Amino acid sequence: MNPAFLKQAIEHAAESARRGGGPFAALVVKDGVPIAAGANRVTASNDPTAHAEIVAIREACRVLASFQLTGCEVYCSCEPCPMCLGALFWARPARIFYAATAADAAAAGFDDALIYGQLALPPAGRAIPMIHVPDGSSARPFEEWNARSENVRY
Repeated sequence: MNPAFLKQAIEHAAESARRGGGPFAALVVKDGVPIAAGANRVTASNDPTAHAEIVAIREACRVLASFQLTGCEVYCSCEPCPMCLGALFWARPARIFYAATAADAAAAGFDDALIYGQLALPPAGRAIPMIHVPDGSSARPFEEWNARSENVRY
């Protein structure tokens, strides 16, 4: 853990907030060298997925020409939200360091408790109902996938 990288993520988040963006930032480091940074761009890009970690993951993967962050460390100004945590698990960095907690974010108006609560509910009982529609051909894409030997597993 390099405290300077965490401080860099925090300062990047503060700068984002000063400029009217979200108060979050992330830095991806490979072999002790920062390779990508991201700040929250949700309102600037009208993209609800443009959280700092997602922006940084996309840039780091572009730089690495890979869909995984193998051997990388991610420094976040704040504990990742559920969406970003999922993306980080898919990206598979070696470690994630964060400064502020989810409780700190909630106190500032960024509360993920609703999402965590919704995940505990059955899909049809969520605030945005998710309705399973059985279809006899729904397994076909997976069958096609498994039939190919040259697939890249992720």
